[in-house]
Amino acid sequence: MMEHDFFRALADPTRRTIFEKLAAGSMNASALRQGMEISQPAMSQHLAVLRAARLVRERKEGRFVNYEVDPDGLALIAQWLAKYRAYWPARIDALKLLLKDMDQ
Repeated sequence: MMEHDFFRALADPTRRTIFEKLAAGSMNASALRQGMEISQPAMSQHLAVLRAARLVRERKEGRFVNYEVDPDGLALIAQWLAKYRAYWPARIDALKLLLKDMDQ
């Protein structure tokens, strides 16, 4: 998987809504559709994109399929963010210094 896949998957507002619903807990596609004006085929396509980005996984329970957030996908996002974690404190310190200089 490429880093930008999870960003591309979450760039769509409908997929973000689906992901946020799943962050609250596992549910099937019918439950995910509640409160959304989306067809079953469209929901299936959105879930396929989220699965391909490794943000969502499916778990079969009998004849039902439940979806849940994939912790491995979240780990990929955390790894990507970790690369930039060291960058921000230095930038914020520089901004603080600049603002302090502007006040004087």
